[in-house]
This record gives sequence, C-alpha cells and structure tokens, in this order.
Amino acid sequence: MSAVGERVRIPSEIWILVGASFVIAVGFGLVSPVLPGFARSFDVGATAATVVVSAFAFCRLVFAPVGGRLVQRLGERPVYLTGLLIVAVSSFATAYAQTYWQLLVFRGLGGVGSTMFTISAIALVVRLAPPTIRGRVSSLWGSSFIIGSMLGPVIGGLIAGWGMRLPFVVYAVALVLAALVVGLGLGGARLRPPAGEEDRPVLTVREALGDRAYRAALACGVANGWANLGVRMAVIPLLAAAVLDQPWVAGATLTAAALGTAITLQVTGRLADRVGRRPLVIAGMVTSGVSLGVLGLSLLPGLAVVASLAVLLGLSFVSGVGAGFVNPAQQAAVADIVGQERKGGTVLSTYQMATDVGVIVGPVLIGAVVDLVGFGAALAATGVVSVLGAAVWFRAPETLGREAVTTPAPGSP
Repeated sequence: MSAVGERVRIPSEIWILVGASFVIAVGFGLVSPVLPGFARSFDVGATAATVVVSAFAFCRLVFAPVGGRLVQRLGERPVYLTGLLIVAVSSFATAYAQTYWQLLVFRGLGGVGSTMFTISAIALVVRLAPPTIRGRVSSLWGSSFIIGSMLGPVIGGLIAGWGMRLPFVVYAVALVLAALVVGLGLGGARLRPPAGEEDRPVLTVREALGDRAYRAALACGVANGWANLGVRMAVIPLLAAAVLDQPWVAGATLTAAALGTAITLQVTGRLADRVGRRPLVIAGMVTSGVSLGVLGLSLLPGLAVVASLAVLLGLSFVSGVGAGFVNPAQQAAVADIVGQERKGGTVLSTYQMATDVGVIVGPVLIGAVVDLVGFGAALAATGVVSVLGAAVWFRAPETLGREAVTTPAPGSP
C-alpha cells in the first residue's frame, strides 16, 4: 500500500485548501497577540479581556452541531465559503467596535464562521484526498496552518504599530481573498454525484459510535485538545514567566513547540500512510504526555536559570514533536471512518467538539491546580490526561486500508 501511496499525486483542489489554510492561519496570528490588549483598551480588567478570547472558542463549540448538519444538507463548498465570509465580516466589525460589548459580540460571531469552515474543510479533505495518501494530505494541511500561525504574530506585531485595529482589517481582507480563490478553484464538479446517481448516504453519529476507532478518536481528541492545544498554549507561557521573567520567554516556548510540530509533520503524514494511524497516535500522545508531565523540572530550585530555560525550551520542542505525530494520524483515522462514499458532517463536527471541549476545559482545570498546588502537579496531571488519550487507542482497531478492501457498513467495529 505504501508504494501505491507514494505514486498518488495530491489533487489540485487540496493545494487550494492548503493555501487557504495558510492565509487563515496567518490572519489568525495577526490578531491573536493584539486582541487582549485591544479588549483592555475599553477600560476592562484582565478577566473581561480573557472572556473576549474565550468567546471565539465557546461559539465554535456551541455552533459545531449546526455546522455539521449544514455540511450534510448544503455541501462542503458553500458552507466553507460562507464560514470564511462570516469571519471576515466579524473581523472587520471587530476593528470598528466602539464598546467592550460590541467587541465581545463581534468576536464571538467569528467563532460561528470558524466552526463552519473548519468542519467543511475537514469534510473536503475527506472527500478529495485519495485514501492511500490521507496521512500525507493531513500533514500538509497541518503544516500550512502551523507555519502560518508562526508567521502571523510576527507580522501582526509590526502592523499593530499603526494601531491595534489595523490587524483585524487586514485579516478581513485576507479572508475575502481566500474565499475568492477557494470559490473559483473548487468549482464543485468533483463535489457533486455523477448524473443519474443518488447522493451519498449519511453516516450518523449514532452509527459512528458503534465503531471502536471513532470512540477512541473522540476520547483522544479531548485529551489532545486539553494537552497540546489548551494547556500548552495557556499554561506553559505562565510557567515560562515563572522560570525567567522576560517577555520573550513565553513566545520562545510556544515557538519551540510549534517548530517541533512543523518539523515532525514533514515525515509523519507519509509514515501514517505506511505503518498506520494507530501507532502514530499512541506514540505521539505518550511523547506529549511525558514531555509536558516533566516540565515542572524546569522549576526545581537546584537548577540555575540557564539550565531551567534549556529544560523548558527542550521539553516544549519535544511536546511539539508529539503533537506532530498525533494530528495527521488522528485526522486521517477519522477520514477513514467516514470514507469518501458517505456524508459525515455531524460525525466530523462531533469530533471537532470533542477537541474544543479539551481546549476550553483543560486550561481552566489545570489553571486551578496551578493555583492550589503549583506547576509541577498541574503539568503531571496534564501528562496523565495525554497518556490516557493514548491508552484508549490500544483497544481500537487500525483504520488504514479500510476502503482499499471495502467500505465498511456504518457502525461496524
């Protein structure tokens, strides 16, 4: 199968989605460093400022079931384009918000559009990527987002010199351009069933839950969102500040993790298409769990500041490597479960919700543990959650090659 996977070319439509993902990530990176300070400019406290940041993720989570049904009913392309344009309007409105409450509402509405284009983008990848190179495609798609996320804050910091509202305007314009490119590039010919054939059957969430691999993906999605997307982004910068009270340390820590992920993604996609999805997910979650779990060592009193900083950056890089193993393999596994012959909008949105739950709940609970007993215990708990995410896959079947044999009946284990 690996030989076949190596010969298959990536469709041009996938390259269009990859390019759009890069633009979206750069734009998101433009506004993310500016948003908390912009919120504080309305004379509100730190808590109110963080609520604005969380509103985006909260609206993503709440709207995800509706987004999945829209994909099934209207199709991937129109939902994707509508989602991009909603976020563009939201970003433009945010730039001209006159009160804190306007800012909160406008930013929250962006989460609605975000979940629309995220779910439909995953559905498009499932639909358009040849089954034998799904891991490779997922890796490429993830790499574009990671690289864009690394470049965005740098550009955003430069643009913010002309005012905190400008990055939101630039982001809105970039999203409109991305929508135009995707709209023209994905004409829809390959997304419609052939003449005379019925539309694809729907794979329901209830049927998918009969598949042990899907249940494992949901549980692991919560753990992955908790550790690699939530705690690493929200709590590790606080740890960095405790190690060395310098503004650049938090950014360097996140950059080290992103760099580890970006480098790893260059090989893990092909590897997932050769050896399977399950081994990579397990290896990645264990790697992330161990590295995050021992990050508390960077605060041991016997270590000098330089040694503590080296431990912090090194383990952050390793945790990013673990995420680079997990993300393409798990996304490819969910794509295997849905398959190209069925509609799985609600199945995909449920998986996205599981990840978002981890992203939202993880930092809150771990932050409380930090306040009660310190970073060491908090990060150890995060490591345990990550390893548990790996453990659920030990009892789940491998999904690679399902469509190479036959399309499984809905709900089959």
